[in-house]
Amino acid sequence: MTAVSSGAFRLRKADLADMPAVYRVCLRTGDAGQDATAREDDPDALGHMFIGPYLVLEPELAFVLDGPDGVAGYIMGALDTPDFYRRMERDWLPGLRRRIRDPGADESLWRGSDWVRHRLHHPPYAYPPALHAFPSHGHIDFLPEARGQGWGKRGFQHLMDALAAAGSPGMHLDVHPQNDRAIAFYEKLGFAEVISDDLPAGSLTMARRF
Repeated sequence: MTAVSSGAFRLRKADLADMPAVYRVCLRTGDAGQDATAREDDPDALGHMFIGPYLVLEPELAFVLDGPDGVAGYIMGALDTPDFYRRMERDWLPGLRRRIRDPGADESLWRGSDWVRHRLHHPPYAYPPALHAFPSHGHIDFLPEARGQGWGKRGFQHLMDALAAAGSPGMHLDVHPQNDRAIAFYEKLGFAEVISDDLPAGSLTMARRF
């Protein structure tokens, strides 16, 4: 991808050197789009689960938005969801599990980042038949200073174009049910909620065909 610039921002392909910066963005947007710093006792836990594997395992579909103060957002995706989950389980999670304890299944005992630690050991790999028409998936998170300037739409459209060019018929994504801003954003891009009893309770999954 040739970097795209406008004003103080530039959309470009990500590389491994961006790992600390995208982890920071993940943390600062990790509470339904708001800053999760005060909630998490491990500032890297969210990044380990939700963005690190994309940067490492799907580098051709990983993009960041540079701003005046460094990386201000990212757009990342996976072409083949079940294959990505297999590689995540084989190549990404084992090393983390050796370093990070499983807090156990009793949620009443969880503190700080224990909910993410548990998820690292027991990922909810959701890919029911209702999603098979949309085999790719993606994530986007921008810091507040990068929002409202059209970069989200431009960046996510670039990811969708890359997925379609690679042969994907469609994509899905998970949205926090209380993140109204994100839900409206995806609806404008043509996504709609997927209704299925096989999806995790309390989740919101949206999808669109290309």
